[in-house]
Formats: sequence, C-alpha cells, structure tokens
Amino acid sequence: MTSTAEVGNIGTGRPTTDLALGLADLHLAHSPGDVVHIRLDPVGDAGWTLERADDVLVGAGFVPDTVSWCDDGRVEVVATRIRSLPDTVAPGLRLLVVGLNPSPSSADTAVGFHRAGNRFWPAVLEAGLASIDREPRSALHDHGLGMTDLVRRTTSRADEVSADEYRRGAERVGRLVEWLRPRAVCFVGLGGWRTVVDRHAVAGVQERCFGGRPVYLMPHTSGLNTHSRLADLVEHLESAGHLADRA
Repeated sequence: MTSTAEVGNIGTGRPTTDLALGLADLHLAHSPGDVVHIRLDPVGDAGWTLERADDVLVGAGFVPDTVSWCDDGRVEVVATRIRSLPDTVAPGLRLLVVGLNPSPSSADTAVGFHRAGNRFWPAVLEAGLASIDREPRSALHDHGLGMTDLVRRTTSRADEVSADEYRRGAERVGRLVEWLRPRAVCFVGLGGWRTVVDRHAVAGVQERCFGGRPVYLMPHTSGLNTHSRLADLVEHLESAGHLADRA
C-alpha cells in the first residue's frame, strides 16, 4: 500500500522539535509496510540536517528509503512504516525514559511497556511520574515524561537484539538527547547501558553522562525480571525523578 502525506511546520510557524510528535501521529495513521511520501519543512532551525531528519524518521518508526535535501532546507522523503513504537518526545522534558526495544504488544498499541505483566506503568504511577495509566501523551504533556527505545525493531524478547543494534541505536538516542536536552535520562534495562557504555554498571546514578545529560540506570520492569519487586522499581523511578529535579 502507498500513501502520501506532508509532515512538518509548513505555513504554521511551529518549531522543528514538533516534528517528532507529528511523525508519531503519521505512524499511527498507517500500517506496517505502508510507503509514505513525507515533506519535512522546518523553519529557522540552525541544526537542521539530513542526519537529524533521518533520526526523527527512525525514531517515529519509519525506514527512510530515499531522502532528498532541497535548497530551501526542505527534506523530501519516501519511507516505509515498520512495526515499531514511535518516540513520544518534545523539548522541555523532565525525564526521558529509554527502553531497550518495543515488544509486539507495545508496537501494536503504541504504548511502551504495554505487555501484560510489565510493571512499568504501575511503578510510574506510584512514583508520581505520570497520572494516567498507559497514556504516554498525557505523561509527556502533563509530567514532562518522554519515551524512546535504543532499538526500533520489534522483538518478543530483548535478547533477540544484537550488540551492534544497541550501539547504532545509542548513537541516535544520544543525538536526540543533545538536541532536546531533557533534565535527565533514565535507562530501563541494565543490558542496553552495559552494552553501549559501561559493562560493569550497576543500577543507580551513573558516573557518565549521555548526550550531555545525567543518567539513571534501573532494572527492566518486565515481569520476567523476578529479582526486582514493584516497590524496588518505584524507588528507582522516584530516584530518577529526583535526579532530574536536581539537574
């Protein structure tokens, strides 16, 4: 199936940082395998490059097939919508949550950590980082909680993702953090951070920043992680929020 759409701030005067949510809406309006023609037309962004255009497209769950730069800064794209979970991000974030990669349940519902038994949302609600269960847009707009993943490819288990995929994904997320400047970043799942940054890392505040921002590392919230109780996860998320408030 082939669809045509225009996304961006064409004639609206909206900032380039709105593109992430605009592309997320486009993702939700289409099905995996759809080929979409997109025009990204930012205004007044000195940092607007083909790399940034590619980053927001990948973050929204699209695989760019062709990307063309126009003299006036427009980017014309033909991209394929994949089975994935689009970023929920914007400027002014209190905390950016970085997961490993989408589960089928998350990809199909557009809600991160949606799979039955995952304790992310109960823990986030109890920690006061969100107020409505499984509503990422509410968490973003009302609490400054953004969400992304290191890897966009959907798998049933995180151990199906290769180290190279994590490393490539971390490069994109690092640029996202440098661009949007959340107060702090919280990595959910020890394996991703250990693969791309510090293989000896333990949960808690990290010595190394990521994209220039402080980092909190916590265990995965999956129900398969029996080593962490709900109360432990709540405590980790509360600590991540405190880190953001001190930054």
